[in-house]
Amino acid sequence: MKARSNKNLQKLVSLVLGVAILVGFIKSDVWAADLSALLGMSAGASEVIDAIDTMTMEEVTELATLDDEEEAKEKEKYNIVMANVNEYMNIRELPEAGSKRVGYLYADCGGTILEQVDGWTKIQSGNLIGWANSDYLLFGEEAYNMAQEVGIYQATVNASGLRMRKEPTTESGIWKVVEEGDVFQSITEYTTDEWIAVEYGGALGYICADYVTMEFTIDHGETLEEIKEREQRERKELQKQIVSEGTSIIGTTDEMLLAALIQCEAGNQPYEGQVAVGAVVMNRVNCPAYPNTIAGVIYASGQFTPAKTGKVEKLAVNGVKDSCLQAARAAMAGETTVGGAMHFRRTGKHEGIVIADHVFW
Repeated sequence: MKARSNKNLQKLVSLVLGVAILVGFIKSDVWAADLSALLGMSAGASEVIDAIDTMTMEEVTELATLDDEEEAKEKEKYNIVMANVNEYMNIRELPEAGSKRVGYLYADCGGTILEQVDGWTKIQSGNLIGWANSDYLLFGEEAYNMAQEVGIYQATVNASGLRMRKEPTTESGIWKVVEEGDVFQSITEYTTDEWIAVEYGGALGYICADYVTMEFTIDHGETLEEIKEREQRERKELQKQIVSEGTSIIGTTDEMLLAALIQCEAGNQPYEGQVAVGAVVMNRVNCPAYPNTIAGVIYASGQFTPAKTGKVEKLAVNGVKDSCLQAARAAMAGETTVGGAMHFRRTGKHEGIVIADHVFW
């Protein structure tokens, strides 16, 4: 980044200097001299003449502001902070160890830096704002790389009646018609300037990029009030059954929620891959860094897009595929095809256990 900025700066300086030289020669009545002799007086001047021949004024202006723009992007990129803990860390009201606790920042969660002082960093992570011990945080390149690993890109549709295509072309088949406000997880490895690739039941779908807004999201911490509200909701959900047919209960809340998530994330994947998605959820349930209930894990912020958009609940009520329900029950019974993996995404750059179209780690 620095080398490129220096090169651009040198080019701009040479351009301005060269123009100044030429103007000076014109004012001194030297313009009538042989052009080759004039250019021979300065090696840099010939480069400037070439630049003037090939650059518009708009390009000159863009070159002049390029360094400032890159600096701004770099600053924004590295304003991110990530938790560097195995479970969770305390977020406090003031930058001191004995200060009142206002919430928790969990493993794989992040936020933005608001202020730093004496080994403490004030962060904002979702609705949680407070001070964190800097020793338990990642900054700069480390934080950015971790965020890219655990975060997701969400694509929000901002027009109605759009066709989600099976391939990035208007001649391809159609998965479904999407509506304004629909949210999908974007798969950046397959996204182009014209088409946004999204996850659709384990398959790839493509939506015209002109009608999609992209947003990068990572899981965030919770305030003490949010934790209390979440735990109350979870207790209520666990006390009832949400799916029944006559007098025959075909699924409990946990089973149907997990099965619905599996169908959303891996409905078109082989059974082994469906069990793997369920195992990821159960591995998180059993990890202190995540909520200790299935509902808590599924609805954790920034993790599973179908849960955020209401698709999981709709499927849980209306019914799921038999294979997904079977996979959910297997995962809840302790079965796993991916060991202790707690993350997955579409195969691409990340290394891990590959099952069909997903990689688990």
